[in-house]
Amino acid sequence: MNRIKIIAACTGAVVLAAGAALYVVYHARDGAVPGRPVWLSAEAPTRPGWTARVTPLAGDGNAGVVDGAAAASRFADPFGTAVDAHGNVFVADGAGHRIRRIGRDGVVTTFAGGAAGSTDGIGAAAAFDTPSALAIDRLGNLYVADTGNNAIRKIAPDGRVTTLAGGERGYQDGSGRAARFDGPVGVAVDRAGNVVVADTYNDRIRRIAPDGTVTTVAGSGTPGGADGIGGASSFDTPSGIAVDKAGVLYVADTGNDAVRRIDRDGTVTTLALPPADDQHSLLRRPVALAVTHDGWLYVGGAGGRIVQRDPAGNWQALPDADRPAGTSYASDGSVRLYAPRGIAVRRDGSLVVADGQALRVVSLAAPAPGTPARPAQEQPVAMPTALPWPVAPQDAPHEVVGLMGEVRGNYDGESRDHFHAGLDIRADIGARVLAILPATVADPYPNWAFGELGEGISLGPLSYIHVRIGRDAAGKPLDPRFQLLPGADGKPSRVRVRRGTRFAVGDALGTINPMAHVHMEYRPGGAVANALALPFPGLRDTVPPRIQGIALYDGDGKRLPVGKGRRVHVARALGQVTIVADGYDQMDGNLARRRLGLYRLGYQLLQPDGTPVAGFETPRITQVYDRLPREREAVKLVYADSSGITVYGSKATRFAYAVNNTVRGGVALPGAWQVDALAPGDYVLRIHAADYAGQVAQEGRDLAITVE
Repeated sequence: MNRIKIIAACTGAVVLAAGAALYVVYHARDGAVPGRPVWLSAEAPTRPGWTARVTPLAGDGNAGVVDGAAAASRFADPFGTAVDAHGNVFVADGAGHRIRRIGRDGVVTTFAGGAAGSTDGIGAAAAFDTPSALAIDRLGNLYVADTGNNAIRKIAPDGRVTTLAGGERGYQDGSGRAARFDGPVGVAVDRAGNVVVADTYNDRIRRIAPDGTVTTVAGSGTPGGADGIGGASSFDTPSGIAVDKAGVLYVADTGNDAVRRIDRDGTVTTLALPPADDQHSLLRRPVALAVTHDGWLYVGGAGGRIVQRDPAGNWQALPDADRPAGTSYASDGSVRLYAPRGIAVRRDGSLVVADGQALRVVSLAAPAPGTPARPAQEQPVAMPTALPWPVAPQDAPHEVVGLMGEVRGNYDGESRDHFHAGLDIRADIGARVLAILPATVADPYPNWAFGELGEGISLGPLSYIHVRIGRDAAGKPLDPRFQLLPGADGKPSRVRVRRGTRFAVGDALGTINPMAHVHMEYRPGGAVANALALPFPGLRDTVPPRIQGIALYDGDGKRLPVGKGRRVHVARALGQVTIVADGYDQMDGNLARRRLGLYRLGYQLLQPDGTPVAGFETPRITQVYDRLPREREAVKLVYADSSGITVYGSKATRFAYAVNNTVRGGVALPGAWQVDALAPGDYVLRIHAADYAGQVAQEGRDLAITVE
């Protein structure tokens, strides 16, 4: 018979060893019975490159704080995650200023906190300010990076919250509350009970010993990316941290787009760093970080992928079990979340991920063999009822100069580089850009491209781009929420905006840069939605779209010629034909030269007398720009190669749509018009082209054809 040995104890829990087995005796807490041991089964070995299915755990994609059944629950800012021995999931809800729990029955409850503040106590009597990462030790104690309070908090299994260290903004080693942090976002705990902290805006890594003493492990305190030992190394906005069973630390070094390692002697090395010109790296802006019991690493960042690193140093993105069929032309087939900010590993090897921008908590697990793919389902997201414009006057209309879904090029000569993802609103250079929704900064590194034309910031579901963030027309800071950081030459090199910073409607976010407009992107529930859905006062569109030309192409890309009588002759032997429609829209208040993209396209086949051909009683709608594909290459599928805008070198702005290919709901698929089944004779091919307001093009929409 095995001897039973007490190997650890704390308030609410005792860990027992019986031979090779471990047990935990807890106070009653969701799923635990007082005095009954909980079996800690062996952790599953990590599998390389396993195919993951994304399953919602909680949150409906709308911002708020609603407890209850998982599908009806809401989160304001899901960030850190942790899983206890019973399978309960804990989530730090930053803008909700509380720690939430998702029980094994799927019910979401508030475990601790509520209103913003800094109060110790039990459950709802405690207060947090923008809690971020979570960590859990073997005894069930939770550790919270309480970002807005510049503190690390501890929550015992009975819900009692105490302040472990910190509480005032600054930088100071010391004991307990005498220590100071600056917006810590990442936290982890090792097997010896040491709590390690990504002290984000001090650009340092700190350690809290079991006796409460805080010391600095690494980082000089100045943003940088140098490897070295201890203070000779440097970090840039480190936001995630994890520790393996040997005590080695891993850091999501967000501002450097890097993953770093810190050995027990304090030596810092860089494990992954993308090339400076790689804007689409798997590891761009990493935040979420978790290490497994057998030394594998999971990382999530701005690209939305979950990347796995094996102990030998090989990286790969987890494949998606439910990848949409037909997207091989543009997709790497990996899981694509929106903004993974917290990862926890379950004992069976599956993952719990807080998808912050989607306002959801999801599970990533391998589906059972033979399980069919699950079609993606759109979740309804509440729309605002009224919003002011982002430039003054906020209650009067402004000229719209760009729409979502338009083709955009790059400065390297590619006219079809990406889709335009938002709404462009014209304004004078130097005009102030104003917040249109109240928002709390969720991303530890929310702004980008300082001093460049593409400079911008993400706040809640909105991004404001082509803006000198936090600076007036002279380059001076607008207010203390924007911290200008100097570069090596002593000149301002970037603006730092901390997670948890709050903005009200009408607050100045910056000033218009030389692009002479503010680009607004709208991402309710994470996906890019058409920003024309935003109800700006006075926005009107009474101008119908125009079709400038229609052309047909064979399978080799050769245009079918127009014959006598202005008819295009189509040989049935071609089988499939590509339809290209050249069209554009305008809105009320546009300059005469302004050309905007279309919202809905399709085609219809008619008899010469105008009656529909069987099967074409209504137009076949193939393209709807309600949401955008996440694959950049999809733009080449739905736009012909003659498309482009003048900004990127085209002689004229031209939107030539390959109408036979489809895009809707964020998925783009190839297609073709089948002509081999048509009876010989004369027909009319009619293009359906509509704007967001529902007006349909009338002129130029018909092409006379003869099928032979």
